[in-house]
Order: sequence, then C-alpha cells, then structure tokens
Amino acid sequence: MLILADMLNITQALVDRIVEHARKDHPDEACGVVAGPAGTGRPERFIPMLNAARSPTFYEFDSGDLLKLYREMDDRDEEPVVIYHSHTATEAYPSRTDISYANEPGAHYVLVSTADTDGLGDFQFRSYRIVDGVVTEEEVEVVEAY
Repeated sequence: MLILADMLNITQALVDRIVEHARKDHPDEACGVVAGPAGTGRPERFIPMLNAARSPTFYEFDSGDLLKLYREMDDRDEEPVVIYHSHTATEAYPSRTDISYANEPGAHYVLVSTADTDGLGDFQFRSYRIVDGVVTEEEVEVVEAY
C-alpha cells in the first residue's frame, strides 16, 4: 500500500524556477519535473521539459525526452517527486485530461496558473496528489533549504 505525505515541502528557489518557466512559456502551457533522491520525497533537481503539444490548453511531454529523463533518473537513483505544468486560461486545478494522464501515484502534481496575468502578474501555485483518478489538494510548505 502506498502511503503519501499530505504536504509538499519545496524550496523557494524551486518554486521560483517553476513559476519562471510558466511565465516564460505563457501563453502556452509549460511542463517539467523536479526529481529527487529515490525514497526521500525531497524535490531537488529542476528539469524543465518542452511542451511537445505547444498549446495554451494542453501539455504533453515528448516521448523521447521522457524516456531519456526516466533513464537518467534511474542512473542517478532518483524519482519524479514533482510533476508540474501550467494553466494559462484556467485556475490551478487538474483538468480531466490532467487526471487521466497522471500515472505517478507517488508524485506531487503542481499546477501554476498564469490566467489573467499575461504571464507576468499574480499566479496560483497549488499541489495535488492524483491516485487512481482521485484528486486530493495538499498543503505547500515553502522552505529555505532541506
């Protein structure tokens, strides 16, 4: 049985990088992964990915890039701790498509909304667990360091 923490602990530096990526790719959705040492649940290595769909309403990891990333994480004894993407026109809540593609039950799914900001103003930064189609929002604790 998979037991999950009900909170994402993440550094301000990683939050800043995720938000910067979302703003940079706006009006298209941005996406990426933050990997961490296997079994720790600690996000450490920021890995921005290309949205292969290049769409303002949908994101898709390039299958070749994703395979390369998983091989690299395996070689480094890492796992995807955070899988993130942005919403450019809606709130930071998983869409039906997001839920259907969520296949990492141990990961935190972070959504950043740049809706109504032109990618420059305020933003929402929220985290969820998505397991077997069930979405549970969790607290985000921003820490200075681990």
